[in-house]
Amino acid sequence: MNDVQGTYGSLVFNDAVMQARLSKDVYKTLKKTMAKGLHLELDVANHVANAMKNWALEKGATHFTHWFQPMTSITAEKHDSFISPTGDGKILMEFSGKELVKGEPDASSFPSGGLRATFEARGYTAWDPTSYAFIKDSVLCIPTAFCSYSGEALDMKTPLLRSMDALSRQAVRILRLFGTVNDERVVTTVGAEQEYFLIDKKEYMKRLDLICCGRTLFGARPPKGQELEDHYFGALKPRVAAFMKDLNEELWKLGVPAKTQHNEVAPAQHEIAPVFETTNIATDHNQLAMEIMKSIANRHDLTCLLHEKPFAGINGSGKHINWSMATESGINLLEPGDTPYENAQFLLFLIAVIKAVDEYQELLRISVAGAGNDHRLGANEAPPAIVSMFLGEELTAILEAIDAESEYHSREKIQMEIGATVLPHFPKDTTDRNRTSPFAFTGNKFEFRMAGSTASVAGPNIVLNTIVAESLRIFADKLEASTDFKKDLEELIKSTIRKHKRIIFNGNNYSEEWVTEAEKRGLRNKVSSVDALPAFILPKNIAVFEKHKVYSASEIHSRYDIMLESYSKTILIEALTMIDMVKKGVVPACIRYQNDISELLGRKKKLGDFPTQMEESMLTKISRLSLALHRSLEETEDSILTAKTNGDHLAAARFYREIVFNKMSGLRQVVDELETLIGSEYWTYPTYSDLLYSVN
Repeated sequence: MNDVQGTYGSLVFNDAVMQARLSKDVYKTLKKTMAKGLHLELDVANHVANAMKNWALEKGATHFTHWFQPMTSITAEKHDSFISPTGDGKILMEFSGKELVKGEPDASSFPSGGLRATFEARGYTAWDPTSYAFIKDSVLCIPTAFCSYSGEALDMKTPLLRSMDALSRQAVRILRLFGTVNDERVVTTVGAEQEYFLIDKKEYMKRLDLICCGRTLFGARPPKGQELEDHYFGALKPRVAAFMKDLNEELWKLGVPAKTQHNEVAPAQHEIAPVFETTNIATDHNQLAMEIMKSIANRHDLTCLLHEKPFAGINGSGKHINWSMATESGINLLEPGDTPYENAQFLLFLIAVIKAVDEYQELLRISVAGAGNDHRLGANEAPPAIVSMFLGEELTAILEAIDAESEYHSREKIQMEIGATVLPHFPKDTTDRNRTSPFAFTGNKFEFRMAGSTASVAGPNIVLNTIVAESLRIFADKLEASTDFKKDLEELIKSTIRKHKRIIFNGNNYSEEWVTEAEKRGLRNKVSSVDALPAFILPKNIAVFEKHKVYSASEIHSRYDIMLESYSKTILIEALTMIDMVKKGVVPACIRYQNDISELLGRKKKLGDFPTQMEESMLTKISRLSLALHRSLEETEDSILTAKTNGDHLAAARFYREIVFNKMSGLRQVVDELETLIGSEYWTYPTYSDLLYSVN
């Protein structure tokens, strides 16, 4: 056994550990709970807790924590030690089933969107037995859900688990119609590709905007960006390779199946991708990965940037969510098979997704909303803000044939011949890939490419699971009442294709022509998150979540308020940071540079017979820009003062988007031009070249 096989999952209380440390009856009961989503009795929890504690102590753990995911897109934890004083000056190491299944963190200081008042502090964390406990930094971490004293979900995990249950219920109804009787549960699976930047920590510490906001608020275009496309899939630099090696080792210990790593398009940009897992575990693992990426980077004197757009003018970072559905016996329900035209079950699940994406396109857009991601979407580097689906030539041709009620003739597999005798021949795929599509079918899964790199993948998956569950519910209701299943199935598939084919687009999503065409089709184009978010509380969208018991109306309204408030706070923090950096760094640099040019100009004029055109021209330019800087700085400060007087969350967010953000953009334009004129020894902050090429 090599080191990877020996260390993989070594810090996880996984199935192998449970099987070895639990009695057969307890293990069987726990596995049934995990597989079927059943309630766990306290006596079983006590046995599990004792085994978990002993295992954790052997691994060097001294504390435990209920590890949860509040509505902040990051994780939270409160540590308690295993010690219990005995009264004689000694201690026992104890951990009960009650401590395992329930915790009580303070709920008043987490985002609640009005679900809880500040003085109402009690909240509960509840063990999620479907996600394995693990040890991080000598602490036993127990994945949990987080809810308020009155039972509302205050986290990302609770509605995610609800949405998985909702989809499973409806998918099983469909499977029963096709004769599947053994599978009692359908799970969604996810593989989340994570993009990120690595820069030198010393350079990072000189940029307050990166520290406070995660992105640069100004910075002139570097002489070399990504124009030559020489970074993508290029050889890893030594420090990057060392970082990735340590990152893989730490993730593997925690059972995170990190699989693929490579350089991305932009300088200093990289990507890591895992093997597919059940959605809630994949969500936990992605949260873990982001945290560990930062800590490992710090160990290498690097900083890992997860913001969607750390640098203007070059590619930002996304998080591509590869999503599918599978039975508990492992059958992928989005696997077309060799003859997809004849695979009615596959076609029904496929059009369920098509129907869901078309009818609830606004919810999918909202699921990736945020101030950071607004810099990416529609910037010819990521999918546009218009939701559409790519199916590829073969599936599109199949659906067109069904729509036209015509014969479909399947294509024979073509052998790929590259032209050199020594190179192997291999079957050519039936369709190309479309990297511009927001929601693309990629063989046996969908790739949702709109999510931003910082956000939790829970949000998009909650929406996707729920809206697909609704499509499946409608299909099941119709087909269960059918007296001629085959005829009604064919009609259902055909009518659904005709009604929702507008969402299918296999072309270039970056083109201006598509924007015009999408509008003709009636597809939404909400470029700004502020424009998109009001659809969250439309009656239709509230109804679908309530129907499947994923969110209550109050939980939806709370999240709506949280997202708007977060948007406003993000822009405010950015504006305040920008003002601080301009006043303390840019303005002094301008003054010093102008002063030195003025002194030089004065000396040359005294000496006479020396040309002064360059100095006079430079001084004129800098003086003009300094005046523009002063005006723009004042306008930005004034806009913040005005913004604070706005009332409701939507009005405030709109003001920050339309007024404050635009004033910041104007200020940035002036600062960026000044950077190109002022000497480097005067300029206080590392430039884009300093940052992007700081790692060797």
